[in-house]
Amino acid sequence: MDTQFHVLAVDDSIIDRKLIEKLLKTSSFQVTTVDSPNKALELLGLNTNQPKNEESGLKINMIITDYSMPGMTGYELLKKVKESEKLKDIPVVIMSSENIPSRITRCLEDGAEDFFLKPVKLSDVDKLKPHLLRFKVKDFCKFQHRMFLTWYSTNSSSILPKMHIK
Repeated sequence: MDTQFHVLAVDDSIIDRKLIEKLLKTSSFQVTTVDSPNKALELLGLNTNQPKNEESGLKINMIITDYSMPGMTGYELLKKVKESEKLKDIPVVIMSSENIPSRITRCLEDGAEDFFLKPVKLSDVDKLKPHLLRFKVKDFCKFQHRMFLTWYSTNSSSILPKMHIK
């Protein structure tokens, strides 16, 4: 398993994008940045038939996205990720410069791991690691489960006694 977490940062503001990238890299995260939710969906493979993150070897462990962007909001990006069978377990964090309690509540209720108010600080980035560790544990458990099922399907006939029904 990878030891460095890979975060996809989505923000239409170049200043905010550079800030979050610097904070994440300071905390030893690998970072990919895009300037729109549509570009994020393309990178994640949700606008194509084959997920690009699997075919290119790009493994995203978390998405951090601005809420207010032209064309599609961060909330809409969150919903698309959570509706995807392949990506639904990836933690999504929303950030916004607007402190609107109903918006924050809706994002958290619909699957966001956290909601940060801008400007994002290093102390906010430190809060990401528990979410990422939970994701890694889930990912590892799924891997172990697949390995067991593969092993079991190839070995079950030699392990289980033959049952005779009279």
